[in-house]
Amino acid sequence: MSLKSVLVTGCSAGGIGAAIALLLARKGHHVFATARNTSKLPVVLTTLSNVTVLSIDVTSMPSVTAAANAVSESGRGLDVLVNNAGLGYVTPILDMDIERAQNLYDTNLWGSVRMIQAFKDLLIANHGRIVNIISCGAVLPLPWHAPYCSAKIAMANISETLRHELSPFGVSVVAVMVGTVATNFDTNINKFNLPAGSLYESIKDNIAGWVTGTAKPVGGPVDEFARAVLEDIVGKGRNGIVYRGDNAAAMGFVASWLPTWITDKFMRGPNSGLPALVKNLS
Repeated sequence: MSLKSVLVTGCSAGGIGAAIALLLARKGHHVFATARNTSKLPVVLTTLSNVTVLSIDVTSMPSVTAAANAVSESGRGLDVLVNNAGLGYVTPILDMDIERAQNLYDTNLWGSVRMIQAFKDLLIANHGRIVNIISCGAVLPLPWHAPYCSAKIAMANISETLRHELSPFGVSVVAVMVGTVATNFDTNINKFNLPAGSLYESIKDNIAGWVTGTAKPVGGPVDEFARAVLEDIVGKGRNGIVYRGDNAAAMGFVASWLPTWITDKFMRGPNSGLPALVKNLS
């Protein structure tokens, strides 16, 4: 495997981006490890000689452009862009704060598009690769996760469209449908609350469990996920949609092949709080 120059967004400690960046660096690749607040990067990552730390706010085109200029001026070029930066937001749709949902879209969806646009020349020059870290929630949307899951399915669609549009330039595009992975992502979601008069007040503790992580299965170690996705990032011939992480393949199968009445049983199970709500309303 030839050594690559790879930029990873969203490298805060405890998350997927940091684990990917650290593994790549330990394999000898040069890594541009980025975050909006670089003080949140793991110290072990920032001290490696083949890691360049960059501050990027993916919601700001000037910030993204400045980072692209810095990578270009480094003389290393860019072989792979890993779009990982993202936010979460747990809420019933009826109670959704539209402004907060727009902010999530600006990060999870348009932030990735900004990165792709700003780094396109570097990637085309090296016949490189774009790896978009998405989620199985894109194909199996969970109750209370509409902002997050809908942004992810939009990003999956953009990834596949982009794969066709960049094919004449020799740039491949990989969409990674992530299963359950044990990260600190849930701890980065702001404290959950429902507005006064919410129709879901009686099950607010059930919904809050999706913020604290108690309502969802515990995923595999983040370092294990990084190893699983390594070949998708720097291996040969990778292109299109792949499923990685605990339960990812199973969730893809459920979404693609099982009838709706069966998937509804999964989506509306006890952890969702919906059976309790039905009981409360009866």
